[in-house]
Amino acid sequence: MVAFLRLMFMLMIVLTIVYVALSLYSRSVRRGKLEAHWDRKGMTGDREAFVRRGLKKYDGSFRRKLILGVYVVPLAMIAILVYVTNFM
Repeated sequence: MVAFLRLMFMLMIVLTIVYVALSLYSRSVRRGKLEAHWDRKGMTGDREAFVRRGLKKYDGSFRRKLILGVYVVPLAMIAILVYVTNFM
């Protein structure tokens, strides 16, 4: 049981690192797309405010929440594997 808890602790650390890296990458891609949209449309005004508003909308989006699958999918697969191994 202690070995399993140690494994889960290490898994959560690795998944957290992956989540943070994926989240930062996704946010930078969104920032790049917003800046490219600004340049392509030839908009005038405050570019940084436009990007900030776009990133604020992105923070509440469903796509951003999908990144939480980094935690859900591996843990669900482990739970299914343990269940199938022990009870089927």
